[in-house]
Parts: sequence; structure tokens; C-alpha cells
Amino acid sequence: MAGRKMFGKLQHHVDLPAKLLLPPEPPAAVPSLYPPVVASMTAKSKASRLRRIAGHFKRVHDQTEIATKLQLITGLRRLKYVVYPQTWALNADRWYQHFTKTAYLSGLPGRRSAAGPGEQELPLPGRSAAGLAEQELPERSDAGPADQEKPGKSAAGPAEPELPAERSAAGPEEEELASMKSLLCEALLQEFYYTDRRRPTLYKSHEVAAAPFLTRAVSVLAAQCARYNPALSRCGLDISPQVNMYWFRGETRVPRGHRKGCIDPIRFQVDDTPLVQIRLPKPLKEFVPLDFVVSEEIPVVLHEPSRLPLYKKQYENKIFIGSKLDDPCKFGHTQFHIVPDKFSRQRLQKQNLTDQIEVFLRANAIASLFAWTGAQAMYQGFWSQADVTRPFVSQAVISDGKYFSFFCYQLNTLALSVDADKDPNRKNICWGTQSAPLYDVVEEDDIKGFNDDVFRQLVDFFLNSPE
Repeated sequence: MAGRKMFGKLQHHVDLPAKLLLPPEPPAAVPSLYPPVVASMTAKSKASRLRRIAGHFKRVHDQTEIATKLQLITGLRRLKYVVYPQTWALNADRWYQHFTKTAYLSGLPGRRSAAGPGEQELPLPGRSAAGLAEQELPERSDAGPADQEKPGKSAAGPAEPELPAERSAAGPEEEELASMKSLLCEALLQEFYYTDRRRPTLYKSHEVAAAPFLTRAVSVLAAQCARYNPALSRCGLDISPQVNMYWFRGETRVPRGHRKGCIDPIRFQVDDTPLVQIRLPKPLKEFVPLDFVVSEEIPVVLHEPSRLPLYKKQYENKIFIGSKLDDPCKFGHTQFHIVPDKFSRQRLQKQNLTDQIEVFLRANAIASLFAWTGAQAMYQGFWSQADVTRPFVSQAVISDGKYFSFFCYQLNTLALSVDADKDPNRKNICWGTQSAPLYDVVEEDDIKGFNDDVFRQLVDFFLNSPE
């Protein structure tokens, strides 16, 4: 009966309750005769500035060619702070941590740790130290030494046939470690005893003896460790390459000029020249997961970088890993840095600045490894507005020919600018050890006090294999 009554109302167009009526269909959108109202591209308003920035970001996002993308990112040349990896500023490591959003952890991650005094090994999350010790090494291959070319050039060796897995899984035995040690000692004696050199000029002694020793040691150990790490037989070895990195961190107000009062990002540039670096066609394995939360806080520096002091210059913005984009070895393995002669431990001890010895080395590692690893990530298409989706890993050895410091770096984020830095838990991580001597003294043709722990740590760095 109720249904028949309702049907009758519909037939006679009688008003129905509002809850029974269907909403009317929205009218079709009429195309506008005028373009949308947007901010001007040339005005000085905040809306205009935001529109220009959004347009620039869209052009970079839409670009698929890496070379053109890097050109768009580095195209605008304005005053920028030049960060020197080897700096004499006091407590520079804290400033560099702030500039690069890097947390520093004492000790090395996992099985790469040869814990020094006051340091402890840091096992990876979810993996025990015993499991790390039993980790199988890659299959062994008979590979010659990494080819070495002119300064700034890279050399890539061909792949070699692999040896049986049962031999490679065991790693270097004591006899082979002794053979590597004898070759390293021979290189040390060659540069510090057998070679008859004139007295070096002022502040050039490290370039005369220590630099050739480190270069030869890298070639020897890379050739020997290639038996257990086949990636070293296909690596690119660069002598005195150029490494550059350009990024934003923080904001400042333009103090003078026709742009006075404008809010600009603080620009930074690193121009580094390591002694030797090794590059691989595949990336190294991550030390910790990308979402790993580091408890250590990053120092916050509220002063202008000019207080460090850093100085502003205006020249070409550059992002470079030491090789061109079409080079197959696009991922870093290990950098080797030599400290300058002006870095004198005795002088710092006389000035009661003993703590600045390790500060200098930490600052060098943080700046150099961030520049190298960050440039590798940007070679893969990542940048501040398109953050990394997987970690990038590199290693570094800093030495003066006698004392050695070991560092590992994992890049977890490139979002360092104010508008991109939204996740406080995403931090770059740097692990490091205190410097330790490889030997005590070289007397005639005898090396006294050879440190086996430093030697094994050096070999362990070479054995770190990619995924």
C-alpha cells in the first residue's frame, strides 16, 4: 500500500520528502575564457618567488638525462662557502657535521672494526659478531694489480676467471697475510730507506716519501686482495682525482646589493683531491638499513659559516666523483688521503692542542666522504628534492705514511635544504677510529714495532665487496 501511494505521488509530481530526493547533477564545467590568475615570474613578491622555485623544481624533475639535470641544479652561480676538507679551524668537525647532517660514531661497523683504545666494535642490527666473522667472502679470482694511469685518469681491468668457492670462502690465510705484509714492508723500505733523495723543500716531505708509499701500497694490496674480492679486478683506480660537491644547507638574508633583504639558501662547495681512490661498477653493501635511527645527535651551529671561518667565492658549481657520467665504475669503494706537512703532531702537542689531532682527521673524513658519496648519489639521479631510496656507502683511509685512521660513511639523505629537510631521523652516518701507527721506526733496513692490527684493518677494507 505504501509503495503504491509513493508511486502515485511520483506520477502526479507531488512533493516528496527531502531525504528521498536525489541530489541534482552538477552542471558541466564551462571552460574559462581567461587564463588562471598566478603570480608574476618577475615580481619581487613572495608568491612570485615560490612560483619561480616551483617551476625550477619541475624542470629538474621532468629531466631524465643526468647531465642536463646536474646542469640545471648547478646552473645558478652565486656566492657560496668553500668547505676545505683539510682545515686548521678549531673544532671544525662539529661544524662539518652540521653542514652535512652527519652523525659521528666511534668505531667501525660490523666486521670492518679493529677497535682501538677506548673504542668498541659496532655490530649491525640483527646480526651477531659471530655471524659477521663467519660471513663468506666473494669467490676468488686470479686478478692482476689494478691498472694505474696518469693523474686524474681511471683504469678498469677486465674480469678474470673465478677460482673454486671453497678456497675463496676461507679468506686470506696466515701465509698469504704474511706475504702481503712482506710486500707492504718492501714498499715502505723502498720509499723511506733505499731511495736516496735530496732534502725536500719546506712542507714537501710527505709528497716526497709518504705519498709514493701509499700509492704503491694501494696497488700492491689491491692486486693481492683481488683474489678474494673479484670486484677489485674490475675497479677503476684514480691517482690525484678531482672530487666536487655542491649543496644547500640553511637560509640567510642577503645583506647588501640589489637583492638586499632576499632570503637565500646557504650554498656550499667542496673541492677535494684525494691521493688515490678506488671505484667499482657496483655499490658496496649498506652498513645499516636506510631507516636505522641513530641515537647520536648532530651538533646544531647557529652562527654564520664565516665564523668558522669559511669564505665565500663565486665560480662554477660542480658535482664530480672523479670520472665522467659514462664511466662504468660509478660507485666508490675507498679513498686514501695524505695529511699535509703542516699537520704536525709535535707542534699541536706543544700548543696543548692534542685533541685537535683527531678533530682534524674527523673533519677531513666527513667533508671528503660526504662530497664523494653525495656526488655518487647525484650521478644516479637523486638530489635534495628527490631523496635517496637506498644508502650509498664509501670508505676512507687518512694517513701521513706512519699513522693511519679508518673511516666508513653511509649517505642516507641528500635532503639538506630547509624546504626538503623534513625527517629528523634521516641522518648521514660516519664511523671512524683514532689514528694508530703502522710502525714505530725505520732503522736502516729494519722496520721496528710493526702494528699487525692496523695492517689487518687495511686488508679488511680492501676485502669489503659490493652487493
